[in-house]
Amino acid sequence: MKTAHFILVFCLLALASPFAYASDPSPLQDFCVAINDPKDAVFVNGKFCKDPKLAKAQDFYYSGLNIPRNASNPVGSTVTPVNVAQIPGLNTLGISLVRIDYAPSGGLNPPHTHPRATEILVVVEGTLYVGFVTSNTDNRLITKVLYPGDVFVFPIGLIHFQFNVGKTNAVAFAALSSQNPGVITVANAVFGSNPSINPDVLVKAFQLDKNVVKNLQSKFWWANN
Repeated sequence: MKTAHFILVFCLLALASPFAYASDPSPLQDFCVAINDPKDAVFVNGKFCKDPKLAKAQDFYYSGLNIPRNASNPVGSTVTPVNVAQIPGLNTLGISLVRIDYAPSGGLNPPHTHPRATEILVVVEGTLYVGFVTSNTDNRLITKVLYPGDVFVFPIGLIHFQFNVGKTNAVAFAALSSQNPGVITVANAVFGSNPSINPDVLVKAFQLDKNVVKNLQSKFWWANN
């Protein structure tokens, strides 16, 4: 009987473990305001924690997300993050926010992935064509055209994008299930790495002419945060 109980508990733990690691670890305290000074502090989730007795409202506050950003750049979009770097009180809380401004007629938040977060996005202005691609071997494209008030979810780790198909500026806000979700822009990572990936690798991976690969590697790759 003990053996059966042990197996049952082991199976439940095995099933639960993927969910336990699906987002940032749950905090064991009310909050852990991040600070850069290690003196008399505790290191949690990559940040030192301020003494809770010294926490103040400013540690949990950010202003200015209502201000439109300039999206006049090569990709036609600007991402304004509000994560633990902007709000120290987000440390250990497993959530963050971004504002995304898109230029008219083709503003793009290029294909990218967040290695540590699921994203839920709401459109407040404009019309966006959005989508994500499922993992190998299906690589299925799932897309939707969104209008103001529409919401769309991008699962953790999957490559996704947003493209302004309207003739006016577009604005969206997104919440992410990590205090520091990270971002890997596909084109930047592949063709703009430092140092550059050996062109022979990319020639074979993308079945491209070597001169095309070298030309792509020579370009300036714009990075949205």
